[in-house]
Amino acid sequence: MTKQPTKTALITGATGGIGYEFCKHFAKNQTNLVMIARNQAKLKRISDQLHAEFGIATQIIALDLTEINAPQKIYQAIQHQGMHIDYLVNNAGVGFYGAFVDSEHNDLSLMINLNMTALIQLTRLFLPDMLQQGHGHILNVASLAAFQPGGPNAAVYYASKNFVLAFNRALVSELKGSKVSCTVFCPGPLNTDFSERGGFSATRLYRYFSGDVQKQVATAYRKAMKGKSTVVPGLVNKILAFSGEFPPRNIALSVNKFLLK
Repeated sequence: MTKQPTKTALITGATGGIGYEFCKHFAKNQTNLVMIARNQAKLKRISDQLHAEFGIATQIIALDLTEINAPQKIYQAIQHQGMHIDYLVNNAGVGFYGAFVDSEHNDLSLMINLNMTALIQLTRLFLPDMLQQGHGHILNVASLAAFQPGGPNAAVYYASKNFVLAFNRALVSELKGSKVSCTVFCPGPLNTDFSERGGFSATRLYRYFSGDVQKQVATAYRKAMKGKSTVVPGLVNKILAFSGEFPPRNIALSVNKFLLK
């Protein structure tokens, strides 16, 4: 008799790009999935595919994480079914390209709610259970932008990813000595729908430095499972991350202004 998977990963933004790749890696390694995204039909199709291919149990929750009570609804649904989450992957995020003064109020609120508020709330809801059960791992998806002093024409997006990096660094320190760990994944620009939807695809940064999502997520998964707290995949990305934090930071800001055109 085939042994059924006993661990479960909850992954937000599960239907495309980084989220979908993480779903495949967890499924391949015999971890059950709770998949969160807005598009129910797409969630159902992907969950059926992964169940058929890897024999894992899949559950879908079609929900817009920008809604104020969405994280609580997810947590309550998990509690109602008596499930335990072993891996929380806070992947869902959005970015918009353009001058801040021309930004739409709704776009800014959506970005803040999804990139920061939902991530914080989900972590706060599931972390106590992980500590109580004596194991768990949180994987927060930030960006190479997190290491930069700012992103002209992507001001709020860069700030939101810097927030995720700072939050994860503090959480790593707080959890030291426990059996719960956390990782922040900081990918460089990737060939996904994100760049098209957000308006980044025509910038120099994405034209010249876009990488392969499968390779970067494979690196992130492998290193996160080994307990690494920060993952920046690829030599070029590591150089860009290092240069963003290296003083004087106004030089990096000027470089970012050039790249984001």
